[in-house]
Amino acid sequence: MAKKAKARTIIVKLLSTAGTGFFYTTRRPRTTAKLSFMKFDPRVNQTVLFNEAKINRPN
Repeated sequence: MAKKAKARTIIVKLLSTAGTGFFYTTRRPRTTAKLSFMKFDPRVNQTVLFNEAKINRPN
């Protein structure tokens, strides 16, 4: 049997750098660099930097 092809896009978690644990999920192409966005964190009621983090998925 042939190997299964990898998806072109992956789902990533954008985690707040404010330390609140709040996150957004989004999709990005597999070939691009890690994402960073300035987005709104409702737990601190401010716009803060969100960096890409690993998604923990159960098997």
